[in-house]
Amino acid sequence: MGKVLTGKKILMIVAPERFRDEEYAVPHAHFTGRGAQVTVASLKKGTATGMFGAKAEATVTLAEVRTADYDAVVFVGGAGVPTVRAEPRAVEIAKEAQGHPVLAAICWAPTILAKAGVLSGKKATVWKGDDAEYGMTTDAMLERSGADFTGAEVTVDGNIVTGNGPAAAQKFAEAVEKKLAGAAK
Repeated sequence: MGKVLTGKKILMIVAPERFRDEEYAVPHAHFTGRGAQVTVASLKKGTATGMFGAKAEATVTLAEVRTADYDAVVFVGGAGVPTVRAEPRAVEIAKEAQGHPVLAAICWAPTILAKAGVLSGKKATVWKGDDAEYGMTTDAMLERSGADFTGAEVTVDGNIVTGNGPAAAQKFAEAVEKKLAGAAK
């Protein structure tokens, strides 16, 4: 594969607790294995814990993130997504990343992009399940925000990459890589 992402900076945003392990670990390994510099952010610095015990070391807080410093912003899914979505800075980051080579979210995290208004008129996918905060299913929430829900494992529309869950983690990582590698150097 080579180091096709050398020089690329990727921000991965995880919930401080209950992010989905594979949705962090699989893309993280994929990106670093191809030479990208990956920074992990969360609501607080330190060790974030996945739903099944995976650990991610958050070196920056969302408040400290300068979106312009990254080529790609990737929101990781899992049961902790509502915690991230409730943080106004997470929604701001999604809005700021609209102009980046890649804005990506997997599992429940595409609802953060929907809340930010960046999926309006875009094709997108999401883990399909109940979202208590919105009182509807996640796909209905995306559609209410103007997205065209595809139901696919991975959907790419312009610079936005969405994935529907842990089984799609590898395809999701590859789609992000493809968009980044094809972005203007």
